[in-house]
Amino acid sequence: MAHELTTPARTPRGRRPAPPDRPYWWRDAVIYEVYVRSFADSDGDGIGDLRGVRERLPHLARLGADAVWLTPFYASPQADGGYDVADHRAVDPVFGDLADADDLVRAAHGLGLRVIVDVVPNHTSDRHPWFQEALAGTGRDRYHFHPGKGPDGSLPPNDWESVFGGPAWTRVPDGSWYLHLFAPQQPDLNWECEEVWAEFASVLRFWLDLGVDGFRVDVAHGMVKAPGLPDVGSREQARLIGAQRLPFFDQDGVHEIHRGWRRLLDSYEGRRIAVAEAWAPTPERLALYVRPDELHQAFNFPYLQCPWDADALRRVIDESLRATESVGAPATWVLSNHDVVRHTTRLGGLRRARAAALLTLALPGSVYLYQGEELGLPEVTDLPDGLRQDPAFHRGEGQDGLRDGCRVPIPWTRDGSSYGFGPGGSWLPQPEGWGALSVAAQTGDPASTLELYRAALAVRREHPALGAGGPVEWLPAPRGVLAFRRTAEGGGVVCVANTTDRAVRIPRPGGPGGRLLLSGAAEEEPVPEDGPRGPAGTVTVAPDSCSWWAI
Repeated sequence: MAHELTTPARTPRGRRPAPPDRPYWWRDAVIYEVYVRSFADSDGDGIGDLRGVRERLPHLARLGADAVWLTPFYASPQADGGYDVADHRAVDPVFGDLADADDLVRAAHGLGLRVIVDVVPNHTSDRHPWFQEALAGTGRDRYHFHPGKGPDGSLPPNDWESVFGGPAWTRVPDGSWYLHLFAPQQPDLNWECEEVWAEFASVLRFWLDLGVDGFRVDVAHGMVKAPGLPDVGSREQARLIGAQRLPFFDQDGVHEIHRGWRRLLDSYEGRRIAVAEAWAPTPERLALYVRPDELHQAFNFPYLQCPWDADALRRVIDESLRATESVGAPATWVLSNHDVVRHTTRLGGLRRARAAALLTLALPGSVYLYQGEELGLPEVTDLPDGLRQDPAFHRGEGQDGLRDGCRVPIPWTRDGSSYGFGPGGSWLPQPEGWGALSVAAQTGDPASTLELYRAALAVRREHPALGAGGPVEWLPAPRGVLAFRRTAEGGGVVCVANTTDRAVRIPRPGGPGGRLLLSGAAEEEPVPEDGPRGPAGTVTVAPDSCSWWAI
């Protein structure tokens, strides 16, 4: 029955070649997020598409990424950037078709890149055949339909609020209410319904059979709601997400779903993985999502939200490592994604962004990069209101509506109508001067952010102490400075990050034999070595900078 509601599967063209099998590759992988709509446009309609992504994959291979994560490209009315899925087995025509998806997977594997796609199991689009049937009065057990409160049922069933602002309930003409923790066009699925379980197992198999290497699980902490749907008892509930347990998020029942999915993934060859987009009130609760029989990774949102402050960073790093090590899972680190202000702007400028990137890439575990961060792109903050598409912005409540500013199409060339994004402009306007930040403009410039990322990923891949190498060993450092050592057979690395606005002199990392590997300071402000500027055996660490030293 589930298959009858979606587009029939396209006949595969044979087994897809995958990158060389590296045991536990995800434990130290660099995974590059592509927001498909804003990456590259091949057909001139101003919207990025799968063919555009395929054509630009060599950039990711040269950068040094291990895998690419694609945001949703499924059939969708696009009420929330494709996270309102109407058909989980079809490609939306704006992005191409299944042949384009198949070609992309093949091309990525040919370049040694794995492919991770989004799966959206908490809700569907209100245009999904299931929800259309529910509105007509059949199959309502697949969703959360409930009578309202009050004598005439005119009040919502409880006080839950949408993450995008306003009530989490919408009334339908027959008087019933349905739950949507996000936009009204995204009704929540009821995972107590066996048909929902079976449908998503089938969806996962469909994409695994096509050759994808894993899934990013949207709202992995959702799906299961507390019995009885109790009131929260407070307002502005979106601010409580990740700070306390809520009756609609991080319920224990979600782990049974993830264990079932892990068994399914393990039944396929090629070490397929899943990463949880999960918010939990404590690192210990988050670690439950990555126990050995559950998902492989979980996003580290506390690190993403951490300010550029040495004490705060050390605390989050320690808590993250301690929690994941307790269950034998790798930590993940991320500075930007398609839902938050770009870290060049959020942290206070390009110097800090470059330093934060080096600090992040020196930590043990897996790193997620967001498209354009390797170019040092800032947030675009002056988009006209009439062009914004974030549903939270248009509802006037909930999140701050700035998600559009991090989704502006990225620049590839110095000039042109869309700086190489595509032949027909771009769906969101790009700032003047965007071309100076383009891939073409930065390639070959040793002081550019792009070449810094390329160099850092190359060193990270080659040096035995980085990536999955040794643990973090904190070293004495002045206030406002982070210094840690990682060692492995074959060598060690010291990472020094100065979060202050002043230069700091420290003992030379590694002693007289310490050798500077990489610095995030601009070329005109290198990390000075010992000499006439200071005592022998010391170095000066530039303000808002990070450096790696071989020891």
